[in-house]
Amino acid sequence: MTDERIAFGTSRARWVLAATALGSGMAFLDGTVVNVALPAMGEEFDAEVAGLQWIINAYMLPLAALILLSGSLGDRLGRRKVFVVGVVWFAIASVICMVAPSIEVMIAGRVLQGIGGALLTPGSLAILQTSFAQSDRGKAVGAWSGLTSVAAAVGPFVGGGLVDSGSWRLIFLLNLPIALVTVLITLRHVPESRDETAAGKLDITGAVVVTTGLGGLTFGLIRAGDRGFDDPVVLVSLAIGVIALAVFVEVERRSSHPMLPPGIFANRRFTGANLVTVVVYGGLGTATFLLVVYLQTVLGYSALWAGAALLPMTVLMLALSGYAGGLADTIGARIPMTVGPLLMAAGFLLMLRIEPGVSYVNAVLPAVVVLGLGLVATVAPLTATVLSSVEDHHAGIASGVNNAVARSAQLMAVAAIPIAAGITGDSYRDPVAFSNGFGNALWISAALTAAGAVVAWVTVGDRDATPVDVHHHPHCALEAPPYAHSRES
Repeated sequence: MTDERIAFGTSRARWVLAATALGSGMAFLDGTVVNVALPAMGEEFDAEVAGLQWIINAYMLPLAALILLSGSLGDRLGRRKVFVVGVVWFAIASVICMVAPSIEVMIAGRVLQGIGGALLTPGSLAILQTSFAQSDRGKAVGAWSGLTSVAAAVGPFVGGGLVDSGSWRLIFLLNLPIALVTVLITLRHVPESRDETAAGKLDITGAVVVTTGLGGLTFGLIRAGDRGFDDPVVLVSLAIGVIALAVFVEVERRSSHPMLPPGIFANRRFTGANLVTVVVYGGLGTATFLLVVYLQTVLGYSALWAGAALLPMTVLMLALSGYAGGLADTIGARIPMTVGPLLMAAGFLLMLRIEPGVSYVNAVLPAVVVLGLGLVATVAPLTATVLSSVEDHHAGIASGVNNAVARSAQLMAVAAIPIAAGITGDSYRDPVAFSNGFGNALWISAALTAAGAVVAWVTVGDRDATPVDVHHHPHCALEAPPYAHSRES
């Protein structure tokens, strides 16, 4: 890659932002429309809560497990190249989901989508970090966050309309034209970059072990919702998951070419930002997963209006994320990353007022607005903090870690929190039972995001802290538990 960095606001910058935002936005759009379509999918496939959880988690599992390997792959082979492969792979997997004749085929297609997402997600942020001038990176990340929100804004209307018309399968067709445009722009306008210092083999062993660990825990937690924790298969699955994750930590500490270099956590800001990611994205993933289903099954919203109910949140992200990134560049990330999760917690608690008979304006809208303001204050500063905490040539690893942490947190939360809240079996079809469980889940999500505010205040300090070069500290102790260093936007 040339040493000339792109200045924000130029024609070339706009093309690079368009490519990275379209690629990531495709994945975000898919998540939005799939959530909206869950009740319709559940009805056609006659699925219980476990089936809906697997439709979500079959995508999250490979995304969380492989995104670290993908970051390293991009650093070595070229971030643009791996990004393009991921976009094409995601599009092909979307076709499989579109024609799935059963929930088993749907889950298989979602697994393949997760692999594609793992290839393209870290590449988009790493491209921004290595392409833009250092003084413009906060603005670029903020603009990227806002632009990807366009997908979330459009998704509910287009996807919800297709679901309400009886054609939920066509939601996956939306990815194909987006993928085509993304590939064409990327090949023409995005500069290639790689880590010229990368050497050694890819950490295939680490990827296999962490996939086994996350898969074991996910399977065990989802099955426990129907069979209980005394079921032998549940106990064996959970044990395999815990053991495999412990082995993963040891493999990474001993490997000469780890996909998760222990030295990357020598920087306190990097570690703190990822801890914030764990709790914030865990709470957010579960609440949004359940909210869209709750609005349809308990309040009687159509798929279109259930998805559109979250539109104010995405509009706020679109309008204000760029300013949030610039503000973090000016005052540092500590204050925004503390205030943001507190606002998110308040938004979740306001959702407790969403009950049958209440109006959208009086109950749903205030909660969504407060939650949206919390996301605005949190996401861009958090992402910029993660990327600025390491040397430029390790941007792929840094973005891969942060993405893996977020996806792992959502993966575990979607598997575990419904059980803790009492949402199991076909209870999502019973308005009374689901309403009680939904309230319990909101309290859990609020507690998680409030904990994120505390972690941010304690760990995210001086914005001028020196970035860490992971190759300079290959033997630093890795003391945090697996999910503190496992995850995007």
